[in-house]
Amino acid sequence: MPTIDAFVNPVFYAPDDAPEYVNHALGETFKTGLAQQEKLTPDSLVAEFDRLGIDHGILSAMDDFWPGVLEFVDAYPDRFSFSIEVDPRGGMETLRQIERAVKDHGAILVRMVPFKVGLPPSDRVYYPVFAKCIELGVPVGLNTGFPAPRMPAAPQQPLHLDEVLQYFPELKVVMQHGADPWWAEAIKLLLKYPNLYLMTSAWAPKYLPQELIYYMNTRGRKKIMWATDYPVIGFERCLTEAKALELRPGVLEEYLGDAAVDLWPQLAR
Repeated sequence: MPTIDAFVNPVFYAPDDAPEYVNHALGETFKTGLAQQEKLTPDSLVAEFDRLGIDHGILSAMDDFWPGVLEFVDAYPDRFSFSIEVDPRGGMETLRQIERAVKDHGAILVRMVPFKVGLPPSDRVYYPVFAKCIELGVPVGLNTGFPAPRMPAAPQQPLHLDEVLQYFPELKVVMQHGADPWWAEAIKLLLKYPNLYLMTSAWAPKYLPQELIYYMNTRGRKKIMWATDYPVIGFERCLTEAKALELRPGVLEEYLGDAAVDLWPQLAR
């Protein structure tokens, strides 16, 4: 199986342009910054992937960053895939945006951030996006758990997905950024719904809770995906710490790539 980073931000805010919540999260919580990410190019990212043995990255783009992110994807379509972040409150324009991303640019994931929306994913404002993603055959990524910035946490409680997945049984959903402090709740949902996954983006693997490691070693095979949320967590640190986890034989490979291939078979080598 390949090693796949399921959440990479190759083009992001410049330090002076970033919203306050971004600078707070990166500076105070993650003790990192945006300077190294500003210097990233398609060639340099591929070189870093080659150095570390990372085969593929799912690159994320917000509205203003589509052109820059697509430069990476267009330069190395075998190494990078396109995903987008949208605001479900945009109505028909958001649905047209999703259709353009998927049909014109091959997007494989539509992401949404409930703390930015200010509403949980069980709210009806998300439902047209869910229906459109089912129609187009693309999964949805939703941030879960307490956000690092000083933004509301309640919209990101995993339990909101219980209603969503009952109403949209065909919808494939990825919980993004773990689920702290609701790990047990997230695991119960993962056990309940075959189309629900979780990626550990923005989490240094050494800090993952033992209840998640136990789930990965038992019934969670092919349900938990490795991801950095670069530049939040560096590629080398995240990969090194993942390889040091106490996982049963074969589980590391599933975490680093097999789970992503289960959701996106086109990423298989």
